[in-house]
Amino acid sequence: MNTNIYVTQPFLPALEEFTPYLKQIWDNKILTNGGPYHQELEQALCEYLGVKHIALFTNGTLALITALQALRVTGEVITTPYSFVATSHSLLWHNCKPVFVDIEPNTLNIDPKKIEAAITPQTTAILPVHCYGNPCNIAEIEKISENYNLRVIYDAAHAFGVKDAGGSILRHGDLSVLSFHATKVFNTFEGGAIVCPDAKTKQRIDHLKNFGFVDETTVVAPGINAKMSEINAAFGLIQIKHMQEILQKRAQIANTYKEQLKDITGIGLIDNQAGITSNHAYFPIMINSEFQINRDTLYENLKNKDIYARRYFYPLISDFPMYRSLPSAARNTLPVAVSAADRVLCLPIYPVLTQQEQERIIDALRTAGS
Repeated sequence: MNTNIYVTQPFLPALEEFTPYLKQIWDNKILTNGGPYHQELEQALCEYLGVKHIALFTNGTLALITALQALRVTGEVITTPYSFVATSHSLLWHNCKPVFVDIEPNTLNIDPKKIEAAITPQTTAILPVHCYGNPCNIAEIEKISENYNLRVIYDAAHAFGVKDAGGSILRHGDLSVLSFHATKVFNTFEGGAIVCPDAKTKQRIDHLKNFGFVDETTVVAPGINAKMSEINAAFGLIQIKHMQEILQKRAQIANTYKEQLKDITGIGLIDNQAGITSNHAYFPIMINSEFQINRDTLYENLKNKDIYARRYFYPLISDFPMYRSLPSAARNTLPVAVSAADRVLCLPIYPVLTQQEQERIIDALRTAGS
């Protein structure tokens, strides 16, 4: 009997690994508000990721909203329509206007050539996404931001542990925002973080995520409650011990997919960029017209076989009701994104995916039209 295979599943260490942490939390009688495990995880993540300052959050969406607040972003923000809705929702929550521009066909990241043409006197920032963990064209985005004095906040929800020649890609931009949701490469059940360039910025962000409190009686800003709990932080400390194993397994699964799928007519693969250390957060394939059936029919066929791939990202953010009236949401101005949303399918990839399960997925793709 077939078992369900999902696009991603969290890595769950043995329960006995978690028990001592729970006991210590119980003994400490500190459940949240920057407790010892919270502080320990921040330090461990700085060391692992090669960054100087990081602020933990209860989830990535609140981290995005707080990043915008910390940088005092207003007006229009140029972003991608090809992402999870939290990217643009954070702009609406902060009373900013998303301005969508098209993506690059080879990386599915925001196209820098389209950014400059979208800048107006109301533009104050750019919110790019490292889609599937593949880095954006950071050099070009930096040039544009410097020329027009724009802030850059990277939605790096997929980019945990990704490196370029200079180190972590999280060091780029004014801020980078991570998600530690259960579906991510590194997770804390629910969680997120902001990578900060300096201690002063981190201090402001730490105030904002705790209602704006500086001390017991002083509130300096209309902050929010976005603190990570000690239980989530403890789970993160366990996860980080397994990261080498997790990333090795993901790489192995990704390499098997590449080798087995490369010769199937109508399936396109997204090449890894040269000089980039990937985390293999997702494994997207492009279902082209030469394939035996279209993407949506394939998606349903796989689901009928208990293989739950995902159409990341479909529909486009710009097609949702709260965005589609924006001039920048017009589909004729976003042809690459529209095409990608209709053709991409992300295949299951996670550390506990077995060889037998992966073979079943590959066989289902080979025989999809029969």
